[in-house]
Amino acid sequence: MVQIVPDWRDLPDRLRGAAVAIGAFDGVHRGHQAVIAEARAAADRLGVPLAVVSFDPHPRRWFQPEAAPFRLMTPAQMARAMAPLGVDRLHLLPFDATMAAMTDAAFVGQVLCGPQIAPSAAGQHDGLGIAHAAVGFDFTYGKGRTGSAEGLRRQGDALGFGVTVVDRIDDGDGLKLSSSGVREALKAGDMPRAAAILGRPFAIEGKVIHGDKRGRTIGVPTANVSMADYMRPAYGVYATRTRLPDGRVIDGVANLGVRPMFEIDQPLLEVWLFDFDGDLYGQTIETELVAFLRGEMAFDGLDALKIQIAADAAAAREALS
Repeated sequence: MVQIVPDWRDLPDRLRGAAVAIGAFDGVHRGHQAVIAEARAAADRLGVPLAVVSFDPHPRRWFQPEAAPFRLMTPAQMARAMAPLGVDRLHLLPFDATMAAMTDAAFVGQVLCGPQIAPSAAGQHDGLGIAHAAVGFDFTYGKGRTGSAEGLRRQGDALGFGVTVVDRIDDGDGLKLSSSGVREALKAGDMPRAAAILGRPFAIEGKVIHGDKRGRTIGVPTANVSMADYMRPAYGVYATRTRLPDGRVIDGVANLGVRPMFEIDQPLLEVWLFDFDGDLYGQTIETELVAFLRGEMAFDGLDALKIQIAADAAAAREALS
């Protein structure tokens, strides 16, 4: 299990001194995984822990508070995606006014390294005291994005830590291994392309909330999850796999969107779990969108809707088989 460390201040020695991969890592896609692999190589070489340094909220949300939802995963999903990569801890730094105002030199000196002074009376330090950093070729940092990957390398030489810069990596089939590439695929409903970039299916995680319970009246009870700050994939119907809190994974079919027939203000993910009977209200589930089946549609009544739901369920079972 990856330990999430929510700050860079007042850290005990056991949470300092790692080889780190630094970046937003939204999606932890295959390009991100290559950066983490370089940090892991350094950690193995130096005999230190492997950590990832990221931010919460995403810097884009801080600078563009009115931006449309764009996130690809929650912090918990991020930590789980990093576990198979050998990551020991995730430093999820608060991106606040203090962080936004830091120069590139201050970010390196105060956050990544830490003041060269004695620890506090509690034996804790500010700063991560990193041993090595791995970053992507397009990494920027500091107020006004004045810091670059090469600038970090120069600062590392001066302050005593190594830096690995990972060149752009594209898939042999021409896939752009980037978070923007994932978003483009999701917007188009191209779930195989999104999964190829991510290295796994795109998934939405959240608490099951109460809806209007209309599905129960037609024999199709759904587990409803708010989209929150997730980017909006193509609206429509998906074949899904849902992981329950007890670890079970259940096939299903879901509508994602605003339901033209019974329109709602905010988009929902409404998942019908096949062959499941249980109460999930208030529990956190994670649903993979495996295949896009069709766009949202309006119907001429409940009978037409029920016929289409049956067809969607059959199509989902076929896609998942």
